[in-house]
Amino acid sequence: MSNLKLYKPTTPSRRKTSVINYAEVLTGHKPEKSLLIRKKNRAGRNARGLITVRHRGGGARTLVRIINFKRRFPSGFKVQTIEYDPNRTAFISLVTDVATGVKSYVIYTKGMVVGETYLPDQLKDGNTIALGDAPVGSFVSQIEINPGSGAKMVRSAGTYAIVTAKEGKYVTLKLPSGEIRKFLATSIGVVNRVANEAHGLVRVGKAGRKRHMGVRPTVRGKVMNPVDHPHGGGEARNSIGMAYPKTPWGKHALGVRTRDAKKQSSKFIVSRRPKNK
Repeated sequence: MSNLKLYKPTTPSRRKTSVINYAEVLTGHKPEKSLLIRKKNRAGRNARGLITVRHRGGGARTLVRIINFKRRFPSGFKVQTIEYDPNRTAFISLVTDVATGVKSYVIYTKGMVVGETYLPDQLKDGNTIALGDAPVGSFVSQIEINPGSGAKMVRSAGTYAIVTAKEGKYVTLKLPSGEIRKFLATSIGVVNRVANEAHGLVRVGKAGRKRHMGVRPTVRGKVMNPVDHPHGGGEARNSIGMAYPKTPWGKHALGVRTRDAKKQSSKFIVSRRPKNK
């Protein structure tokens, strides 16, 4: 990718390291202070202080950017900047409402141009439209599940959904997971894919860089003692000695359906995602 930066192998970890070349993409502006909040790092702990998500902790301190996922701009908006967000894989853009001048952050979409004005219902890369107005075969992202609720799906770097059909008040989309699902035509989406497609090609290169991201080391259950994990125990290197892998609490670790079979929204799913995903 053109905006992927490789390093000379000055050390063993540098040999494997790559980063996004931010100088080619970002405009270099400092974040808007009125749209920043500080969020306390809970390190995977709940309100009682117990770890509910393992392997989290530490990391660089970050400020949370307040993102406008509803993207309701009745008179249109103008793009001011393209910025880095330490809390998500996608880039963000500072935009101003054409009528009121109010500033807000939105997820940066491929094709958005700094300094350009986007008018309502204009079929243009990066603009907000109703899903019913998107042509069949086009890419959309940042999709509402219910009209007015704000974008809930397809928000990560490089992701997109494909408009596959329109029928009555519903639009059928193929999601990044491979699932094919119906959405109301009045729900909004954004034309084109989320930018920063090269994010998935970045090689972290060393453990220290993961620590900066707030990820702590993971120990395999197989090398633990039997008291600590169902896979533990045994002399030297051997198999886990059971029919299927288990979690530290003895539950099935693979192939378990987690979605509620009686979930109300299941009726909108036309085709489930492939099992190998």
